[in-house]
Amino acid sequence: MPFALLDRWCSPPPDPRKVGWIGGHDYAHRGLHGAVIPENSLAAFRLAVEEGYGVELDVQRAGDGTPVVFHDGELDRLTGETGSVFRRSAAQLAGITLGGTAETIPSLRQALNQIAGRAPVLIELKSSRSTRIAALCLAVRRVLEGYTGSHAVMSFDPRVSRWYHRHSPHTVRGLVVSEGEDRALPGKLRRRLALWQARPDFLAYDVRDLPSRFAAAQRKRGLPVATWTVRRPEHHARAGLHADAVIFERPAEETA
Repeated sequence: MPFALLDRWCSPPPDPRKVGWIGGHDYAHRGLHGAVIPENSLAAFRLAVEEGYGVELDVQRAGDGTPVVFHDGELDRLTGETGSVFRRSAAQLAGITLGGTAETIPSLRQALNQIAGRAPVLIELKSSRSTRIAALCLAVRRVLEGYTGSHAVMSFDPRVSRWYHRHSPHTVRGLVVSEGEDRALPGKLRRRLALWQARPDFLAYDVRDLPSRFAAAQRKRGLPVATWTVRRPEHHARAGLHADAVIFERPAEETA
């Protein structure tokens, strides 16, 4: 009971009209990517929209301050280049191909122009301890100005949601949560403190952690729960019982 009262005071639930759209869609994790379509590419977003799905994508801040769509802090896994994303300008990143295809690293503006309001978008802001949170959030907000399609920002970092609460309260904001092995009392307290700091409108929860008493309590009081990354039939069944929206990936051969 004390936690319930503190949750209500420190992190009030959102207006249902603000977040009602979140549970109305399934979201393609980093777009509909597969064997020949790279993750977080314009082709992956195009295919997701064509098949009627929402889009989840990742954003980093390039060296010139431009928000670009890329998951990792380093280029090595997904490209033939090495080094930090932050050490390249958006123009330089746009010349780097993804996974041996003709697709290149898009800016957030290019991705939103591709989606063009035809599907809802969940935008995960990636951060580290050295990230200048205000600069990242402001850069993304500037791109979102005037974008009329349904969209939300989210992050593991509670500072991101907190920034939007303070400086862009109309923007739907989410806290990404993974309990992992951190389920003892210290972990429970950390999750609560993150919730109170973030003041999110929704949670994006690791499907491996469901069912979760923490997620269920927030869902009961009005925060939608999206769950990631749903890949297997048992994940879909679990999501159907304990979440409002699915962030999924299909087997690579289905997206070839």
